[in-house]
Amino acid sequence: MNILIWHVHGSWATSFVQGPHTYLVPVTPDRGPDGLGRAATWQWPPDVREVSPRELREQDIDLMVLQRPHELALAHEWTGRRPGIDVPAVYVEHDSPDATPVGTRHPLADRDDIPLVHVTHFNRLMWDNGRAPATVIEHGVIDPGPLWTGTEPRAAVVVNEPVRRGRTTGTDLLPRFARSAPLDVFGMRTEGLAAHLGLDPQRCRTRDLPQGELHPAMARCRLYLHPVRWTSLGLSLLEAMFLGMPVVALDTTEVREAVPDDAGVVSNRPDVLDEAVRAFLADPGQARYAGERARAAAQARYGVQRFLDDWEHLMKEVTR
Repeated sequence: MNILIWHVHGSWATSFVQGPHTYLVPVTPDRGPDGLGRAATWQWPPDVREVSPRELREQDIDLMVLQRPHELALAHEWTGRRPGIDVPAVYVEHDSPDATPVGTRHPLADRDDIPLVHVTHFNRLMWDNGRAPATVIEHGVIDPGPLWTGTEPRAAVVVNEPVRRGRTTGTDLLPRFARSAPLDVFGMRTEGLAAHLGLDPQRCRTRDLPQGELHPAMARCRLYLHPVRWTSLGLSLLEAMFLGMPVVALDTTEVREAVPDDAGVVSNRPDVLDEAVRAFLADPGQARYAGERARAAAQARYGVQRFLDDWEHLMKEVTR
């Protein structure tokens, strides 16, 4: 099939485009949010083709994969065809509802012609999906291999824009955790984080690395710390588990589903999490064992082939 999909979430899209199709990715001269084109820091296969808005009108499109509300109108404007009416379409919801889970109605809730695909069961439960046919296809991660060494007695944290996102990603909790372990905070726009939190830069190092360097750098840290209060299940958490890293995480959103008891410590009690961080720093053997269990759990549930198989099944149904 020829599948139209915008480049929105690089990690998720990297797994999605491993399937047996041609992926038409819009590109604009400025490579802005609606025209990023092919990924610059991930390895995408040659079947991912960049197409301009003008070229899209001439393309055969078998399926539209939408990820943002305005793409409904944008797809019509750029292709001349209406998603869900003229061309089969699905909508991937990557996030938990921004506002209250009790009163947040999904933008597609009043349509029944475009299946709504959530990436976690938690998200499906929290959104008001209305009459949209809602399903779940859990994340699939390309296995980076068991790279964990834990040679650096530090805790890895992965978060983009921690200053702007604040309490959502648990940025306010980092000074507390920094008393238990020095932190390496990886992600985009992390510069100035230590000063913002009033921390010594050595207790809160920030690193915005290319994708190819990220996993080895994470894997040198003794443990992975996930202080996120309210987002969807982070792919960085799953990637850390694939690396073989022990996990210390808040017991929020879908984390409890992903992290089994022997793969780390999941709790909403800060004192329990503090103690877990200190214990992994003090006992590399315990960290190694928990990391091995984390890797096994991630391989069993979040492998990329299962993800692609789930998508193949759904796409066949939608385009049948």
